Amino acid sequence: MKYKVLIIDDEPLARRGIRARLKRLPDFVVVDDCEDAVEAIRAIRLHQPDLIFLDVQMPDLSGFDMLKRLPKGPPPLIIFLTAYDEYALHAFEVQALDYLLKPIDSERFAEAIKRARHQLKLNRADSMEERLSNLIAEHTKAARPARPYVERLMVRTGSRITFVRADEIDWIEAVGEFTGLHVGNKAPLLRQTLNSLEELLDPEKFVRIHRSAIVQVSRITELRTLPNRELRLRLSSGADLKVSRTYRDRLDRWLSGK
Repeated sequence: MKYKVLIIDDEPLARRGIRARLKRLPDFVVVDDCEDAVEAIRAIRLHQPDLIFLDVQMPDLSGFDMLKRLPKGPPPLIIFLTAYDEYALHAFEVQALDYLLKPIDSERFAEAIKRARHQLKLNRADSMEERLSNLIAEHTKAARPARPYVERLMVRTGSRITFVRADEIDWIEAVGEFTGLHVGNKAPLLRQTLNSLEELLDPEKFVRIHRSAIVQVSRITELRTLPNRELRLRLSSGADLKVSRTYRDRLDRWLSGK
């Protein structure tokens, strides 16, 4: 996997030094180097680099001011270069990945590269996840235009992406802004709220029983009546769940076949 790098520094010696260090790293490819911010903005538009080494102090326009003029879109990762430690706090305030003090220490450079490589891999994984989601949505829509309900859900854990078939899910639990997909004794987290996920599920198979729970109705093995119109469900997995009064009517409609 290759990552495009742009070096921006008004000192030719500093630019050559960064190039020399990156030459030993085959996954980082220097697409250009620039001596001022105006030239750099043009290079960013042209090359769309993944990572930028950016000098803080440059003539006419500082590195911080240059960032305000970047074209809209996903920003590249920024590693600031500076001879003054006082700029470090400001660097992190503008969400820089890291900063390196001049003269650059080899160990600190290696640490910054390690951090950049890790973040770039996560960014690529997020991008791939989005493309896969779009492909799955398009395929489902084309194959079953009359029933646009999701058949598979994509779960990302770190850089690993797995798929969970909707038919395999016993029940779904709200976990803050996430949802836990209970499949047997596993409960992978999906980065989606319960409300948004409910709209994607086939209502003939899934029913909301609580503000924090959806069950697959084919998994229900037992119903128990409680006071105040509440019920408890037992699922084939052994899970014991409460049906709140607010959502009782939904379950009643499903039981009556309406």
